[in-house]
Amino acid sequence: MSLITRNETGWLPSVIDDMFKNDWLGGTTNVNSIGTSIPAVNIMETEDNFKVEVAAPGMSKEDFSIELDNDVLTISSEQKKENEEKDDEGRYTRKEFSYTNFKRAFSLPDSVDSSQISASYNNGVLEIGLPKKEEARVQPKRLIEIS
Repeated sequence: MSLITRNETGWLPSVIDDMFKNDWLGGTTNVNSIGTSIPAVNIMETEDNFKVEVAAPGMSKEDFSIELDNDVLTISSEQKKENEEKDDEGRYTRKEFSYTNFKRAFSLPDSVDSSQISASYNNGVLEIGLPKKEEARVQPKRLIEIS
């Protein structure tokens, strides 16, 4: 998997980003340049597989879509919520709605066995298992006889 970092030009973009990405309650938010929330992602590699964890609390597994196309794994979500209160005459006293979505894409290395990819969602974390092909796994050390 390849990780891409953003190059900032000078100090001004950094200052502006800090102003708009600060949650003003002691931390920073994970917000892209157009204000859409992007969940944090952990990527781990072991001898046998890669594991991608996406932090997405408050969602359900039905909110996610995971696609694989030409060795690009795309994780996306769309969530709409409405909350309304009406008085006795049917007039709105309060109506709130929200819409959130995100999309993350990762280029998979050739070593991933794409036919064995699995996913699960538990306790606010979407976990995607990317097993390695047998030939890409670390082989145990062995002695070679000299003839």
